[in-house]
Amino acid sequence: MHKVTTAIVEHARAAEQHRRLTALRAVASLELAKGVVVLLLGFGAVSLVHKDAWDVAEAVLRFLRVNPDHHHYAQVFLNVTDAKLWAMAAGAAAYSVVRFVEAYGLWRARTWAEWFALISGALYVPFEAYELARRPTPIHLAVLLINLGIVFYMLYLRLSARTEVKINA
Repeated sequence: MHKVTTAIVEHARAAEQHRRLTALRAVASLELAKGVVVLLLGFGAVSLVHKDAWDVAEAVLRFLRVNPDHHHYAQVFLNVTDAKLWAMAAGAAAYSVVRFVEAYGLWRARTWAEWFALISGALYVPFEAYELARRPTPIHLAVLLINLGIVFYMLYLRLSARTEVKINA
C-alpha cells in the first residue's frame, strides 16, 4: 500500500511540475514577444535617422488613412532629432535585453526570473490601472488583467516554494 501511495504522490508532483513549467514558458513567450516588438520599433527608429521627419509622418498618416492637415499627430514628428532617435533605439535595445534575459530565466524555470517577473510586472500595475481609469478601453483592461495574472501567479509560485521548503525542512 505504501508503494502505491508513494507512486500517486510522485505522479501528482510530476503533473504539478509540468503545469508549472508550461505556465512559466507561456509567460516567457510573452516576454520574448514584447522584447522582439520593442526591438523592431528600435530598428524602426534607427531607420528614420537622417530622414525628413515630416515626410515620414505624412506617409505614416496617409497609410493609416488620417488627413495630416486635420490632425495634430504629425506635429509629434517636428521635434524629432537624430539624437532622439538614437536614444529611443538605445532604450529599445536595453528594454529588449531585459525582456530576453527574463524570458530565458523563465523558460529555464529559474527562481531569480520568477522574482524578476513578479517585481517588474508589479511596477507596471499602477500605470496600467491609471491608464484604464483615464481611458477605459478593452485593450487597457486586457493588459492590466494579463499583467495582474502574471504577477499573482509569480507570487503564488514564490510563496508555494517557500511553504515547500518549510515542509521539507
